[in-house]
Amino acid sequence: MDFLRLLEGIRTPFLDQIFQFMTYFGQDFLVLGIICLLYWCLNKKLAYEIGLSFFTSGLILQNLKITFRIPRPWVLDPGFKAVPSAIPAATGYSFPSGHTQSATTLFSGLALNIKKTWGRIICIVLFLLVGFSRMYLGVHTPKDVVTAMLIALVVSWLIHRLMASLKNTKKENIIIAIVLAVFSIATACYSLALLGSGTIEEAYAADCCKAAGAGLAFALGWYLEHTYIHYDTKASLSFQAVKFIIGLIVTLLLKTGLKALLGASVPSEMFQYFILVLWIIVIFPFLLTAFTKNRHKKEKLS
Repeated sequence: MDFLRLLEGIRTPFLDQIFQFMTYFGQDFLVLGIICLLYWCLNKKLAYEIGLSFFTSGLILQNLKITFRIPRPWVLDPGFKAVPSAIPAATGYSFPSGHTQSATTLFSGLALNIKKTWGRIICIVLFLLVGFSRMYLGVHTPKDVVTAMLIALVVSWLIHRLMASLKNTKKENIIIAIVLAVFSIATACYSLALLGSGTIEEAYAADCCKAAGAGLAFALGWYLEHTYIHYDTKASLSFQAVKFIIGLIVTLLLKTGLKALLGASVPSEMFQYFILVLWIIVIFPFLLTAFTKNRHKKEKLS
């Protein structure tokens, strides 16, 4: 708390806005948006690597959150004040930091695959700034941030090595899908058990089940896409723009529409994130692949 109080003492309205902006680079939906861009348009293998790191480290984080159940800094020390604009997004337990995990997973994954030194430096600076912004805003302690960063870095590095060694066999794809699916289901069961015993509140179980639903969909999508769809990102620049915009619009409509339709219960939130990620990884690529094949057939006949 001493370090947070030091940062509290140097806050200014200008710095508040700067670091509030920086923290957006750790938002889940920004990470998902970049994964969508990579997966649908640019580099499917890189998208799989970052996605697998993101969902795996996210599940680890959620398990740690509900195991240690450490409250936010202003709860630990009622005299401490966080930046007001940062509080609404600071849901769930404090340890470890979810924004830091998201940003570190994304930008370390990019850094591991970028050849230019300046590109790697930018990526490293970005996730370090996101971590620092969480402390400056007063929503996380150094322990929260450093732990999340270390978890994300280790997971990203291990999965980077794994991806480099894969030969894309059916057996490999089944094993990866099963391991992630089991981990996702175990996370959901663990959180529901704690909820049932009264150890955690429904909101905390919902966060875990969202991560579990997303992880389960990614696992299923990994197997289905690698085995049956074989989606190809290649397309003209204009079609790349069209498919990214359409895909993103439908993703946002699904997010808002499913929530309005199904409500905010724990099972419904898990289902919503399952459908959302399944759309990104399986359904939309399947539709694009079918459309492309049909268009090529028509071109050959004409």
